[in-house]
Amino acid sequence: MKTLVVHLLVFLSFLLTQTIAARELGPEELVRKVTADVLDTIKADKQLQAGDRKKVLALVEQKVLPHVDFREATMLAVGKSWYAASPAQQARLVSEFRSMLVRIYASAIDVYRGQTMKTLPVRLAPGATEVTVRNRYLKQGRPPVPVEYAMRRTPEGWKIYDISVEGVSLVLTYRAEFEQITRTSGVDGLIKRLSERNA
Repeated sequence: MKTLVVHLLVFLSFLLTQTIAARELGPEELVRKVTADVLDTIKADKQLQAGDRKKVLALVEQKVLPHVDFREATMLAVGKSWYAASPAQQARLVSEFRSMLVRIYASAIDVYRGQTMKTLPVRLAPGATEVTVRNRYLKQGRPPVPVEYAMRRTPEGWKIYDISVEGVSLVLTYRAEFEQITRTSGVDGLIKRLSERNA
């Protein structure tokens, strides 16, 4: 009986793994789904359209943040100093940078009210672990706004680690500033500065 239970558990865990793998969205589909969900939610909610900050932050937390690799984004923004930081310092950097990016993403959502989105096809090589997904945000009477999502495959599926708007990387924008702070004040100085910004 015990052997039967063990076999059943192994079989069920195999089925669960297969179901999750089958459900995993590719990078193009994931970006299309997330951006469409966000735009549709804004379109259907008068408070979001009016710029209700609390609702915008909740929308970002629910729809966007689960698909962002904050560790990779922080590592990219911090640069060489990341490798000199202790695990505890790295955890604090990720936490503080995440809080800062949440505010930035929340502000950015307001810009895309009333727009539609077109995701360009992605050529993904077999076994690729990194890819860039390109979107165009369209609004009548205005030129399209190109937005690129740098993504990597993680054990949890594809995650976004950087967003570039009109060729400007959100994450890399901070690297020069962060490197200057760590040069003069060390990693703890950078953590302190990020914490002050988020306060």
